[in-house]
Amino acid sequence: MTTVDDLAGHFGPYGGRFVPEALIGALEELDAARIKAATDPEFIEELAELHRTYTGRPSIITEAKRFAEHAGGARIILKREDLNHTGSHKINNVLGQALLTKRMGKKRIIAETGAGQHGVASATAAALMGLECVVYMGEEDTKRQALNVARMKLLGAEVIPVTTGSRTLKDAINEAMRDWVTNVETTHYLLGTVAGPHPFPSMVRDFHKIIGEEARDQVLALTGRLPDAVLACVGGGSNAIGIFHRFISDSSVRLIGLEAAGDGVETGRHAATITGGSPGVLHGNRTYVLQDANGQTVESHSISAGLDYPGVGPEHAYLHDIGRAEYRAITDEQAMHAFALLCKTEGIIPAIETAHALAGALQVGNELGKDAVI
Repeated sequence: MTTVDDLAGHFGPYGGRFVPEALIGALEELDAARIKAATDPEFIEELAELHRTYTGRPSIITEAKRFAEHAGGARIILKREDLNHTGSHKINNVLGQALLTKRMGKKRIIAETGAGQHGVASATAAALMGLECVVYMGEEDTKRQALNVARMKLLGAEVIPVTTGSRTLKDAINEAMRDWVTNVETTHYLLGTVAGPHPFPSMVRDFHKIIGEEARDQVLALTGRLPDAVLACVGGGSNAIGIFHRFISDSSVRLIGLEAAGDGVETGRHAATITGGSPGVLHGNRTYVLQDANGQTVESHSISAGLDYPGVGPEHAYLHDIGRAEYRAITDEQAMHAFALLCKTEGIIPAIETAHALAGALQVGNELGKDAVI
C-alpha cells in the first residue's frame, strides 16, 4: 500500500490546490521543476553530495536503553535527526528546495517558522547558495525561540515578527503567502512542512523520505527485523511522513503520530488536529483543521512552537482515514516528563516537539512489552 498522490496532488479527498489565481503559475512552475529534477542525475547527485558533506547524512540511530526501562523494557531506537547540520530534519527539505530555487532562476526565498528550526535551515541554505532570505515568525514564537532568531540573523536572514492573529505559526504562513503573491516573479516560498497547496505536500515528503529509508535499513541491521511501531511527533507532519513513508507498505509496522494535546484536548487549548479537528481547507489544501461550527479556524495551543498549528499535512489525514496510521494526543505535561526523562537517562536533550513522540514511546512500550522494537 502507498499513498501516491495523483497529478493534482490529492490524497483521497485531501490535498489539492486552493490558492489565489496569482499563485497558480508559480505552483505549476515549481511542480514542473521538481518533477524534472527527480529524474535528473545531476540534481540527484548534487543533493546527495550536499547531504554527505554538509548535512552529515546518514544520521545515526541510538538505542535508548536506560530510557527504555521506563517503557516496559521495549527496545527504543532513536533516529538522530538532531545531529544533522542546523540541528533538525529541516535541512533535508531546505537544501532540495534551495537547489530548485536556483534552477528556476529566482534570487530570493521566503520561509515561515514556528520553533525556528526551519527558519535557521532556510537561512543556512540561503547563505550557502547566495540567496536573499526573509523569514516570517509569529511574534509569540520570536519570544519563545529568541536564540533561533539570533541564529537566523547571524546567517544573514531578515526575520519579520508577525503580530496578527495568535502570533504563531499559522499567522507566519499567512504572511509568507501574502509576500509570495506580491513577489511571485522573483521569490520562491520555501514551505517547511507537508501542508500547503500542491506540490508542497508531495515535494517536501520526497525530500524527507530519506529519513525512513535510512532508518529502515539501520533498524534491520541492528535488530534483524522490522520494528513493531514507528513513532513521530506531528504538527504539519514533515518529520513524521519522512520516517513513515518507507514503512507504509510494511503492513506489520504500526505508524503512530503524536499530536500536541496542550492543556488537554477536552479543554479546547490544544493543537491535536486529527484527534480534535474536522475536514476543512487551510493554507491551500483540504485536510483536518481545528475549526468552529462556522468553519472558521480556531487558535491552537501547545508548549511546543513547532507543533502549535491548527492544520496537518493531507497525507496524514488520508493515512488516518484509511486506518494505516494512528494518531494520539500528548499533553504539555506528558511531553515535559518525557523530555526530562530522556535528558536524565540518556544524556540527550531533545526538542520539545520530539518529546511528544518520546511520551508516545513510553505509552506504546508499556503496551507492547519487552519484546517490542520501537
